[in-house]
Amino acid sequence: MEMLKITRREKSGTREARLLRQNGFIPAIIYGHGEENLAVSLSAHDIELAVKHGGHLLQCNLDDREQNFLLKDVQYDYLGHNIIHVDLTRVNLDERVEVTVPIVLRGAPVGVESEDGVLRQQLNELNVQCVVTNIPDELRVSIAEMHTGDVLRVADLSLPEGVTSQEDPETVVASVSIIVEEVEAPAAEAAEAAVPEVIGEKAEEESAGEQPEAGQK
Repeated sequence: MEMLKITRREKSGTREARLLRQNGFIPAIIYGHGEENLAVSLSAHDIELAVKHGGHLLQCNLDDREQNFLLKDVQYDYLGHNIIHVDLTRVNLDERVEVTVPIVLRGAPVGVESEDGVLRQQLNELNVQCVVTNIPDELRVSIAEMHTGDVLRVADLSLPEGVTSQEDPETVVASVSIIVEEVEAPAAEAAEAAVPEVIGEKAEEESAGEQPEAGQK
């Protein structure tokens, strides 16, 4: 794990944050463990690499002292491309934490390759709890043996030792199914439904069925 350099911020505000980003830094907040919040900045390049590689635990140099922080939240610009702010929380290396880990499906299901099925991934990430030094970058799940009609649930996932799921075990992760096309109505039924009602004919039928009243011819 590469050591990241973190610097205290003496100023805060929108203008200061904009200047930091223009100079290749990202504003951040450190909190947790009963200590006061601390405004800092760190290299945009370093934090982008950490996020890209799924890093959660960051080893940092702050005030010439090595400290460990958990990457708790990452905020992006309105396009979702550039990181504009991060939240870090203080952690001890032996404590258990809750984090969100991406689920990566591996392989091509039999149901898709040979049975004309369609794969749907309903759950893209999993909330897990584990010791901070044992956080997986991602959860790789083999789906090559899935046939049409098969459903992969959270309970079916094989998690690393010491990692426990915080999701409902019955939550669907992925499924392979066949798309059922709607069957069109028979042509005869469609034609019958399309015949317009002739108001004049209906009126004549009703008139023919009426009986003259007494005294009328």
